[in-house]
Amino acid sequence: MKTKIISTITLCLLLALNAMAQHPESDAPSFGDLLKIHPWRQARIAYFGDSVTDPNIPSTQKKYWKYLEEWLHATSYVYAVNGRQWDDIPNQADSLNKEHGYQFDAILIFIGTNDYYADLPIGVWHTESKEQTHIKRWHQPRQTVTRLRRHFDYNPQTLKGRINIAMRKIKTMYPDKQVVILTPLHRALFNYKDKNIQLDESYQNGAGLYLDEYVKAIKETQEVWAVPVIDLGNLSGLFPLITEQTKKFNAPGDLLHPNNYGHKIMAQTLLYQLFSLPCRF
Repeated sequence: MKTKIISTITLCLLLALNAMAQHPESDAPSFGDLLKIHPWRQARIAYFGDSVTDPNIPSTQKKYWKYLEEWLHATSYVYAVNGRQWDDIPNQADSLNKEHGYQFDAILIFIGTNDYYADLPIGVWHTESKEQTHIKRWHQPRQTVTRLRRHFDYNPQTLKGRINIAMRKIKTMYPDKQVVILTPLHRALFNYKDKNIQLDESYQNGAGLYLDEYVKAIKETQEVWAVPVIDLGNLSGLFPLITEQTKKFNAPGDLLHPNNYGHKIMAQTLLYQLFSLPCRF
């Protein structure tokens, strides 16, 4: 009986969320009491990232985290900074620690598109070395063996090295906090008054790499560091490379940063995805 009740409540919540998705013109979803069972309700959420999250960048009047804040009655601690790359995540973690210590519930990390733009090499997760160690199988004598051993690569000049540095710091500083990574969005032309022109993702960057290679590496963080990764770049459906999709961005000159409509879609996507993850341990 208890299982049937839980299943019914979950189904009702998903139907309500779907109804919200069908009416993007509504600023606030009319869930009634259903959102009270969302695991991230009334959470204190820290946001790390770049310009898409930075509250000081006026690409939209309301960013995705503000929608989540309103719908979930959550508190937002936003440390994202325009133009930053993965090597800034430790700095943002330090800022959170300085201002709030351990008094928060979860961290969302949404960064990586500027690493692509900066022509950063992808790098490797691990290096290997031969080492002697000891094993003992049940009643057999203890043996000395030589085995290959992996070591995390902490090269700050590569994407994977930077992620390793950031994850080591966060998992050491906050061992009992939920940490969720979001993949970068698809990106098209960005032209700011001819002073800052960034090509769309159909071009390789200066390192001879496409954006999806950076996204793939960021997804791998889930396996390397046991941290959930939400593929927001694909699950949100935002795709500014098609003219009909540019209404979700600041067309025509800025097809890198979503507008209000785009941020609301991102927030709706995250609302669904976060429902499957615990916020507090």
